[in-house]
Amino acid sequence: MDKIFKISNMVDSSRIIDIQSNDKKGALKELLEIICEDELITNPKIFSKEIFKREQLMSTGIGYGIAIPHARHKTVKDFVMAIGRKREGLEYGSIDDKPVKLIFMIGASDKQDKDYIRVLSRLVLRLKNKEFVDKMLSVEKPKDIYELIKQQK
Repeated sequence: MDKIFKISNMVDSSRIIDIQSNDKKGALKELLEIICEDELITNPKIFSKEIFKREQLMSTGIGYGIAIPHARHKTVKDFVMAIGRKREGLEYGSIDDKPVKLIFMIGASDKQDKDYIRVLSRLVLRLKNKEFVDKMLSVEKPKDIYELIKQQK
């Protein structure tokens, strides 16, 4: 399996947090704060604008308590991900109108078209596993989520 598509290679335990905000904008800002610390994002200001611009086009709340805000831009060198958890959920404007409990923020280079689609579809496939999602919501610490992700094939 190509290394690039392993979700555990795109995120590390320092970029997985329990979200404090109770609204979508605040949650996105919290995730942007930690994802933009990564050197793969060369211009945090532009990346942040791209994330919010993408969200205005259409909510990235895909249903089942999950959102995948994402952006491709030339100021991103390679795939990078941050994960936020809000056990009680927050209003996100998801397609199923249910609160979002897990947010997976993804950044990629503007040159990663095909790989970008593969990464998104691979992530969605993983998140269709209800047992996996339930475990992510129930583990005690955010870093335990990273251990769960590393165990995924």
